[in-house]
Amino acid sequence: MASFWTPMFCLRTGLWSILFYSIYCHFVMVLANEVDNCEDLHIGQYLCKEPRIDDATQEPEGCKDMIAWVECLPAPNVSCRLSNGSEVRFSGEEVGFNKTIPCRNVSGYSYKVAVALSLFLGWLGADRFYLGYPALGLLKFCTVGFCGIGSLLDFMLISMQIVGPSDGSNYIVDYYGARLTRLSITNETYRKTQPSP
Repeated sequence: MASFWTPMFCLRTGLWSILFYSIYCHFVMVLANEVDNCEDLHIGQYLCKEPRIDDATQEPEGCKDMIAWVECLPAPNVSCRLSNGSEVRFSGEEVGFNKTIPCRNVSGYSYKVAVALSLFLGWLGADRFYLGYPALGLLKFCTVGFCGIGSLLDFMLISMQIVGPSDGSNYIVDYYGARLTRLSITNETYRKTQPSP
């Protein structure tokens, strides 16, 4: 009886080996022949350059509609398809594609100047005049900064970047400076379910 099962076991093992080998060869051929677009490379297959920063605005050069472009270099020995359809094998020195990065809309109001005016001349309303709120600036001037309470409140609001320029733009802040990003919850925000007690 044992002699019957031994050849059957060997036959089944051989068939499974042939099946797995053929699947493996198929995947190797598919992966070797299929070249992705350069824009679809995974993290670690490319390196994007740091953006060039404009000295006046402290934002990436070419910032338009809250988006700027940076050049990305695919890693050495990575092959991908350029936007014109040609396939290229990169050495790590050539630019393969451009990637977008977010940038901010600024119009000339400096964060450092606003904080300094609020700290030293806030009781005269200079901070509000500078940011484009002349009515509030005049009111602070006439009431000596709402008896100091309004000056302290404005200093905190300006330093936390809650009060910004009146035209809706952002402050000019050093590119690697103290920027704050407001987080908000919308209908698209992922909410993790909380365990019930």
